[in-house]
Amino acid sequence: MTPAAVTDTEDTEDTEGGATVAWFHCFAGIAGDMALGALLDAGADLDEVRALLERLALPGWGLEVDTALRGGVACTRVSVRGEDRVARPHRVIVALIEEAALPARVTARSLAVFRDLAEVEAALHRRPVDQVHFHEVGGHDAVVDIVGTAAALEVLGVDEVTSSAVATGTGMVRSAHGFLPNPAPATVRLLGGVPTYGRDVGLELTTPTGAALVSALCTSFGPLPTMTITASGFGGGAGELEDLPNCTQVVVGRRPPPRRSGPGQPVLELETNLDDVTGEQLGHALAAVLDAGALDAWLSAVTMKKGRPGHVLHVLADAARAGALRQVVERVTGTMGIRATTVERWPVARTMSEVSVDGLPVRMKVTGGRAKPEFDDVARIAAKTGAPVRDVASRAEAAWRDMPPSASAPEDHPA
Repeated sequence: MTPAAVTDTEDTEDTEGGATVAWFHCFAGIAGDMALGALLDAGADLDEVRALLERLALPGWGLEVDTALRGGVACTRVSVRGEDRVARPHRVIVALIEEAALPARVTARSLAVFRDLAEVEAALHRRPVDQVHFHEVGGHDAVVDIVGTAAALEVLGVDEVTSSAVATGTGMVRSAHGFLPNPAPATVRLLGGVPTYGRDVGLELTTPTGAALVSALCTSFGPLPTMTITASGFGGGAGELEDLPNCTQVVVGRRPPPRRSGPGQPVLELETNLDDVTGEQLGHALAAVLDAGALDAWLSAVTMKKGRPGHVLHVLADAARAGALRQVVERVTGTMGIRATTVERWPVARTMSEVSVDGLPVRMKVTGGRAKPEFDDVARIAAKTGAPVRDVASRAEAAWRDMPPSASAPEDHPA
């Protein structure tokens, strides 16, 4: 469809220029296979997703994809072949993903989901995260579902993941530990801070894997966000339900870019004063809030009462994530108080490109005619090759400048 012509360009939002967003409609809950099935149904190329999954050093698995009907709704049903009941430690899963040379966002999203699962398992079983062994979610099926969902999001070019309120069932469910209440304890903990409601259905509508995907990847929750819809799909669950289709829906579209001549994007700035933490703890706090979904985070050096030197931790957050991020700040800093201020931001359009230096990938953050290499990638190549960091960065910038204009030109993505 061709949009109607407009003449007042200053007051018109370019609906083709915003971030690509995926909204999961969890009216019948969500599971890993349902999320992956929905994204494939929405157009994620199966061969590309499978090619990314094959980078994992995970032998003996296969992915079956079929069409199905759930409550009369056409959907895609995925299942993982291969029996695998290995109780993998969290650190083994992390190594498996990090060594697979996956695209950066696939790696980050997959690790975020397993990190949430590990933290919940650690809390439930009263043990450190590094001692967590995954029983239910350490097998081939869960690894393929989680990494496959992250891969499908990347194939679709999704920048932001959102969700509706998440439905759960009732009764009891069978697990590796015997019968557990439905929703399972891990699911309940993972859905902390997520809008959730129960249905009188004696089935595990939302699994721990599905809950972890929502908790780790979604930046906001609520009804379908403002977007120009480009695709949609349904991922089917196992079996039929009596009163509703047993599937998860995903809607993919483009957000309108922010209007710089008018009000900015409203966000919250969380702040806390810290004078009793080490530099290492400050660095850990920054990493923790960014991993938990903060839009940005930084530290300011200040002089506090009685002349004490200290720091202010600033966390920029979407309002929907503020509660969860506040809990992260409290947990990692031990602070006795957090304040919040509503602010506005006008993100600059950017996109991510990739170049090669000595055969190794370097991500490039592109804004207009400027490109900046990601320092983590530059440092990694410098460590491997022995080249100075500044030389690797310079070569990455030169490689980007040598790219064809169509490959290096930025698309509009919010900061």
